[in-house]
Amino acid sequence: MATELSVVAGRVARRSSEMPMDDPALVEALRSGDPQAPRLLVERFQGVVFGLCYRMMNHQQDAEDVTQETFLRALRSMARFDASRPIRPWLLEIAANRCRTALARRSRRPILAPAESVADRADPRAAVADPDDLAGELERALSCLRPEYRLVFALFHEQNLMYEEIAKVICRPVGTVKTWLHRARAQLAENLSSRGVTC
Repeated sequence: MATELSVVAGRVARRSSEMPMDDPALVEALRSGDPQAPRLLVERFQGVVFGLCYRMMNHQQDAEDVTQETFLRALRSMARFDASRPIRPWLLEIAANRCRTALARRSRRPILAPAESVADRADPRAAVADPDDLAGELERALSCLRPEYRLVFALFHEQNLMYEEIAKVICRPVGTVKTWLHRARAQLAENLSSRGVTC
């Protein structure tokens, strides 16, 4: 009987460890020192954080560095995190701040050689891509936006955050978020139409 109970308990423990943890359980696991919890945090949110960082940095290695910094900061700050809040907006807030810092650092670096702008750069996919490549055109137009407009655009359209969540992430009023999103859309439309792209 005791053997059967331990086998059943083992199956239940394995099954519960295979089930995805909700945010409060993940926070508790991180705080209690569970060695698997950091891996679970990164696996669950890596795509979301990297996507935002890549959109902001427009450079894969820089985005990877900022993504790593984001998770390190989050893990260091987990003891102070309010477990009643969802993790995703908090991580995106850290990522947005790290991106702004990295962009500011990048702007202070000396320019070694004249760099062509992203908009003027030839599309490496051009030989393979359809001449009506809307995704490529949109990517080039997004890269021309001011960083704060690009951030708000990415948080709203790619990360599906609400205005209030974006306002918390970027530490700005909701009205500013709406204004920046409107300006981002207007600039995108203007950029695309000036290059003859119609949607």
